[in-house]
Amino acid sequence: MAPHRKSRPPSPMGIRTPALATAALTSVALLSQTANASPAEEPRPSLEEVEKKVDDLYRQAETAGEKYNAAKEKTTKQKKRVDTLLDDVARRTEKLNDAREELGTFAAAQYRTGAAAPDTASLLLADNPQDYFDQTQLMDRLTSRQKQSVDDYVTQQTATTEKRQEASESLETLTRTQSSLKTSKADVQRKLATARDLLSKLTAEEKARLAAIERKKQEEAQRKADELARQQAADAERRRQEAAQGTGTSTGSGSASGTSGSGSGSAASTAKADKALAFARAQIGKPYVWGASGPGSYDCSGLTQAAWKAAGVTLPRTTWDQVKAGTTVSVNSAQPGDLVFFYDDISHVGIYIGDGMMIHAPKPGAYVREESIYYMPIHSVVRPA
Repeated sequence: MAPHRKSRPPSPMGIRTPALATAALTSVALLSQTANASPAEEPRPSLEEVEKKVDDLYRQAETAGEKYNAAKEKTTKQKKRVDTLLDDVARRTEKLNDAREELGTFAAAQYRTGAAAPDTASLLLADNPQDYFDQTQLMDRLTSRQKQSVDDYVTQQTATTEKRQEASESLETLTRTQSSLKTSKADVQRKLATARDLLSKLTAEEKARLAAIERKKQEEAQRKADELARQQAADAERRRQEAAQGTGTSTGSGSASGTSGSGSGSAASTAKADKALAFARAQIGKPYVWGASGPGSYDCSGLTQAAWKAAGVTLPRTTWDQVKAGTTVSVNSAQPGDLVFFYDDISHVGIYIGDGMMIHAPKPGAYVREESIYYMPIHSVVRPA
């Protein structure tokens, strides 16, 4: 007969119904998936955001490019100065050696005759010969010719020391400028690489939409250029009528429509502007390359500098200096050949050709071309001196 045992009630923790088991397994699976899942990808920027970012990067690259141009120009000037100083130091050192040799000859002669040889030898070894002279009576024992040799030696030593110090300081300045040059170059390359990376991620459809946005921007800029052309033509006609009636009150600030606009510029200045424009037109189609000033490629200020150089006018290298190299005029008074500067930081420039249009080297990946001056926000218009 089986023993009687008092059964224990099952523990609540031990109960495993099918529904609870399924829920537990599901929770474990979800936790496992969450733990193993990679971080969520950042949402793709909108096309408008990409366009703005790329435009900003190109602008920043152009600004960094102008800094590069400034550092490069400064480096060239400083290197020439350092080379000149080093040549001067070499010549002075040679003269110093000649003076030292002549003093050595006198010392040897004095030694043979037993006259003041130790004093002369001390002179040659002294760090500061002038101090030595102030403390001894050597000069009283030297002949007139010997005194002149000593004076020459002291003069050459002082001048050589000063020039060596000047050359050393110039070399330090050159080193700092070269470092700035490398920094600006790296900055340009980094920004352009970021822009290229953003554009490379666009789909074919997005690239087509981006091109449509660009066309719309071009059309609006052209509309404004046409308005300026009409305004300039009307102003020119009004001045002609006033001149014919003898009632003209214009001071002759001048404006232009096309390349035949009127103005107060002399025939010589007009001829120079024509030469600058002819050169600029001949560069249309050549690629934009930051830091380039021709003849195969250009950046914006490199093109304007080269164009006016062809007309016999020397402009500075950077936009920041070119904007100071002439007379500021209003946009309505712009004449062919004038320089049109853009953005608050004056980081871009083109050469005005009339009818609200310019020739410029736009940006990386583009070519020298004609374009409305309203394609970018205008900063000022300058007539080269």
